[in-house]
Amino acid sequence: MKQSKIIVVTSGKGGVGKTTTTANIGVSLAQKGFKVCVIDADIGLKNLDLVLGLENRIVYTIIDIVNGNKKVKDTLVKHKTVKNLNLLASSQVANKNMVEPEDMVKIVDELTKMFDYILIDSPAGIERGFSNSIKAAQHAIVVTTPDLTAISDADRVIGLLENEGFNDNNISLIVNRIKPKMVEKKEMLSPDDIKEALAINLIGIIPDSEEIIISTNEGKPIALDSSKSVAINFNNIALRISGEDVPIEEDIKNNNVDTEGFFSFLKKMIGRR
Repeated sequence: MKQSKIIVVTSGKGGVGKTTTTANIGVSLAQKGFKVCVIDADIGLKNLDLVLGLENRIVYTIIDIVNGNKKVKDTLVKHKTVKNLNLLASSQVANKNMVEPEDMVKIVDELTKMFDYILIDSPAGIERGFSNSIKAAQHAIVVTTPDLTAISDADRVIGLLENEGFNDNNISLIVNRIKPKMVEKKEMLSPDDIKEALAINLIGIIPDSEEIIISTNEGKPIALDSSKSVAINFNNIALRISGEDVPIEEDIKNNNVDTEGFFSFLKKMIGRR
């Protein structure tokens, strides 16, 4: 099997859509035939199983592996409908200090024997959970929303990633919950503001969407429903991750947004790619 690609999905603050993004990218990659494992690295505050609708199927967690009670392959939970997608769940009764960065490296090493892509859903912030999540990763995707606190926190995380050896070649940015009309009216941080603060490769833009909120609450990632326009965005991101050259403009086609305003937004953003 070809070498696995290990990606950590992270953010500076909570609530920016990181876990939802991880789940939907995982679904999109698996739908393309890749073998995918998503890891919930948020020890004590698990959410990835809920977003995937797998909370009732969790028997063993990452803590069982760390404690030596179970092997990695015995803890994996297969998705109900996406046969190539597996979850390694977190424990809600454990705490972040029960897992060391070296534990994550060993676990991921085992997973590379079984999967093409491993997505690690990092807890928000910069403490132990963050260190655990990035230790084994080859590539980092930073998720942010276009508000000042999220941008500031994302900038700090990018600095920490660079201190750990990441660089422009293996750090990418997803801007979530963009509202083009607000950008045009200068009611939301502009692309220039984001570029100045972060200046990393843009791998995807996700418009603000009630459909994502509904699908998340139902435990059915929106990427499962190709009839939903936002599913295209996650599909495009998955294509870029897998090496295909998909123009960033494709992220807004078929979305019910102010097209003219959004293309103006994109022209400014693309200047940094």
